[in-house]
Amino acid sequence: MARLAAEGHRVVLVVATAGERGLTDGPARTAMRDSERRARLGSVRTAELHASARALGCHRVVLLGYEDSGLDGDAPGGFARAHVDVAAGELAELLRQEAADLLVVYDPAGGYGHPDHVQVHRVGTEAARMAGTPVVLEATVDRDLLLRVLRGLARLRLLPRSVDVASFERAYASAAEITHRVPVRRFTSAKRFSMAAHATQTTGGDTVRTLAALLWLPRPLFRRAFGTEWYVRRDLPPGPVLRHPLDAWPEPAPDPDNDSGPADSALAAER
Repeated sequence: MARLAAEGHRVVLVVATAGERGLTDGPARTAMRDSERRARLGSVRTAELHASARALGCHRVVLLGYEDSGLDGDAPGGFARAHVDVAAGELAELLRQEAADLLVVYDPAGGYGHPDHVQVHRVGTEAARMAGTPVVLEATVDRDLLLRVLRGLARLRLLPRSVDVASFERAYASAAEITHRVPVRRFTSAKRFSMAAHATQTTGGDTVRTLAALLWLPRPLFRRAFGTEWYVRRDLPPGPVLRHPLDAWPEPAPDPDNDSGPADSALAAER
């Protein structure tokens, strides 16, 4: 997002929920009702969201207003249980309004498997189909590389015992699926500020939160860890991995009413 914004593209960040059921340190449960705690956390996290988006240079932030489903996905009104066609219709309207050329969603696994992330994949891909958005990229991580790193850290006893390495064998995308490996090292400072803005996601629970651990990394290691982003574009055939999210832009569909031949087709492709 930071790279595309810096290159002059309009970047719109769409968020399904306020993350109000997430872990964080805060008022004791006895101090207020769960509904009040969730409302307060949702308000704080919405403010954090806007600060994070500003760090990346986003031009607009849109909240769809669904409830956070929780890690188990069992919240009665949660996004994970929303009707896909209804939610996709709302997003498709926004895509049309923005005349969006590109939509980024999670991979089918929802990254590490959060039910709302999985639903983002379902809703996003259907919305793009409804709106005719030409390119959909699935944000992911090279699972093969991630597993090598995690297993190496485990052998060196540098990985917390709470981390289940085997669970990542079903997460993200394999190296063979990845179509875009995008260098963003020049924008890792913006990424770090963006991540740090989500302060409530660095606390809570019985173990060190992942976001907190990542923000503790020395800046050279942070740049190395976050200097590359991985994406999957399902309509591309296997081939060389691309280095920009707009690489391999789809050629315009031929105009059945225009039979003027190859010269006009080439001109259309240039446009």
